[in-house]
Parts: sequence; structure tokens; C-alpha cells
Amino acid sequence: MKIQIILGSKSDMPVAKKAEKILKDFSVDYDIKVASAHRTPDYLKNIVEKNDADVFIGVAGLSAALPGSIAAHTIKPVIGVPVSGKVNFDAILSIVQMPPGIPVGAVGLDRGDNAALLAVEILSISDKKLTKELENYRKKMKEKILSNK
Repeated sequence: MKIQIILGSKSDMPVAKKAEKILKDFSVDYDIKVASAHRTPDYLKNIVEKNDADVFIGVAGLSAALPGSIAAHTIKPVIGVPVSGKVNFDAILSIVQMPPGIPVGAVGLDRGDNAALLAVEILSISDKKLTKELENYRKKMKEKILSNK
């Protein structure tokens, strides 16, 4: 099982690093590539169509067309992460307002960590080891809150 993270630009790397940390914590294989939906559409299509990933994460700001472009070339789950900028609503709305038939899951602004967790949850449907690890992760979060740390 593998996650493919695709960034619209190298400047989106801080958001991808949040996802990378989570995926490393869960020992999930991943790869990170940079491909623009607008500037390198053929390259993006090639990445998606020739990929053995189980889940895609598209990280993009501004018009944030990347997650939708990824979804147009696969029937596998795609999670979109809007990246903050001068006009945050553009990226958010672009990802959540997909046309019928080409869904993209969306997480919050700059939430690469939540995108990775959602990808792990998707993978856990067929991987009981990941299910157990997610249960332990949630338990640790609960304990941290209850201990007032």
C-alpha cells in the first residue's frame, strides 16, 4: 500500500512535511512529487496513470485545480489539501466544489497531517494492523488532553 503526494509547487512542501510525518509514524510507504495542473498537465497525467498508489493526496494553493486534475485521471481516492495564501477561500472552494462524478475529499487549510490520517484510515479498511495503530493514536490523543499537557 502506498500514498502518492503531489504538490502543485515546491512552495507547498511545508504542508507535505506534515503529511510525511504522519505517514512515517504509521510506517506507510509514500512518495512526493511536484506537478502543476496548469503548467505540466501531461506530466501530472503520466504520474497518476502510471502510479501504483492506493490513495492520492493533492496539495495546492491559489486556484487549487490539482486535486481535481488528479481525480480526473484515477478512480482511486483523492484527498485535497488547500494551501493558505493571500486569498485562502480560492483554494478551499476549488477543492470542495468539484463537479458531480469526480469527487475529491477535502481537509482543512494547510492540514497535510489530516490528509495523511484520512489516507491511513482509508488504507486501514483492508489492513487490520493500521486499524490497531489508529486506535492507539486516538487513545494517545485522548490521554494527552485528559492529562492537561
